[in-house]
Amino acid sequence: MTAHHKPLKIGEVEVRPGQRVTVDLPVARLYTDTSLSMPVKVIRGRRAGPVLFISAAIHGDELNGVEIVRRLLRQKSLDSLRGTLLAVPIVNVHGFLERSRYLPDRRDLNRSFPGSAKGSIAARTASTFVKQIVSKAQFGIDLHTGALNRTNLPQVRANLDDEQTIELARVFGAPVIISSTVRDGSLRQYAAESGFPILVYEAGEALRHDEVSIRAGLRGVIRVMRHVGMLPKARATKAVSPVVAASTSWVRAPDSGVISHKAELGDTVVEGQTLAIVSDPLGDDQEAVRAPFDGIVIGRSTLPLAHEGEALFHIAAFKSLSRAESKVEQFTERFND
Repeated sequence: MTAHHKPLKIGEVEVRPGQRVTVDLPVARLYTDTSLSMPVKVIRGRRAGPVLFISAAIHGDELNGVEIVRRLLRQKSLDSLRGTLLAVPIVNVHGFLERSRYLPDRRDLNRSFPGSAKGSIAARTASTFVKQIVSKAQFGIDLHTGALNRTNLPQVRANLDDEQTIELARVFGAPVIISSTVRDGSLRQYAAESGFPILVYEAGEALRHDEVSIRAGLRGVIRVMRHVGMLPKARATKAVSPVVAASTSWVRAPDSGVISHKAELGDTVVEGQTLAIVSDPLGDDQEAVRAPFDGIVIGRSTLPLAHEGEALFHIAAFKSLSRAESKVEQFTERFND
């Protein structure tokens, strides 16, 4: 019997080829004496192929990824799946219920990997996810949004030192790819140390659905699945060829006050350009927020208020700004149709 034809055990459930099963992974018992579980949809094709996990809501207030997973599971093309899909729409169930980024103890789940079965709630949740999902897969796609009151242009963050990872990042088709710093305790750090290819898709903002971000994310996941042979090849459609950011930097408020935003997501800016104006509520004093270099706005605060030093705009620099500008325009035209 080949490895594919053996039952795959997720929690206490054995899933055989050709089956589509929902598994509820126990996470914790609440002090109301009710149990809390992490929902997982396991879809195994009849034919052999890769094992991929798709995860969302590691931060409980990030909702776009939940909708991407929901729409993915409704795709008729999954009837022809090769290999196995492990879809986890809500990893941080505690945070999702509370509409919060964090767990009840205020810990960030994405700073808790690989976790511990005897640790905090965050550590136990991370441990369950790693042992039951990540360890069973060959690669993964983790779906995120910007933090509360911040929004992101659709982008993929990945370990660009790994050839397989950068290949998948390009296939995904977000307009921008970023080689961002790996945070201690993050799922991406665990994946990098384990030699495990993983893409992180960032788009939109917390507690909001953004249709462009959702549609782009769904198409990106499907493109990756087709590329690795999990789904049948579709009629050729030209995807946006992404550009890799040379560097990124947050522009912070020079003073506290009311923000009059000028720059929007996807805007091309030049060094010294006014991105916004910070003024006091009486309008007596105002100060310009200026771009530190030529680049494209890939993230921004959505609040009209800021304290001195708060992050307002995330700017990405590119080797060829004109090429990057063209790719962002292509993406915007395609997904705003």
